[in-house]
Amino acid sequence: MSGYVITNLEANLEPLPPKAEYAWWYQYYFATERGLKAMEDKSKRHDLTRLVWDTVSPTWDFDDATFDRTAAAFDNPDYAAIVIHNYRWRLSLADGERRYDGLEKRLADRPVIKVPTITLDAERDPFTAPPGDGSSYRNMFTGPYEHRTLAGIGHNLPQEAPTAFAQAVVDVDHL
Repeated sequence: MSGYVITNLEANLEPLPPKAEYAWWYQYYFATERGLKAMEDKSKRHDLTRLVWDTVSPTWDFDDATFDRTAAAFDNPDYAAIVIHNYRWRLSLADGERRYDGLEKRLADRPVIKVPTITLDAERDPFTAPPGDGSSYRNMFTGPYEHRTLAGIGHNLPQEAPTAFAQAVVDVDHL
């Protein structure tokens, strides 16, 4: 989904256009002690996470029961620490796991993907909008390749378009 997505810590130090930065508001919130406290507080964590779901997938018509089934995972005692660390790491505000430094270096070299691939681009995903045709990362895939743009879909593509997502998984086996 979303094309060639490998976290590039060096590139993440560069500012994006303001509209793109706006979509990441919670990432910057998590970089603060206020964001950490909100994630550590169960009621604030629940409401904050619900707001993120509503914001990044504005056309996903999920009900409270669907959210609450997932929200049970937010009660894991490590949940807040893992989420905060992940977003701080992306901004180079926290160290990664040293045992993975070798793998991180290999990924930073931007390896090509040689296996058959179908990339999916969600039209309403605030992190990749506007949707493209896959041409900006096409050269990163050297095997059989296809790109699909899904109209009216937000960030949570597998839940918002489960049939199209599953069909891509089935179809890639025939590329």
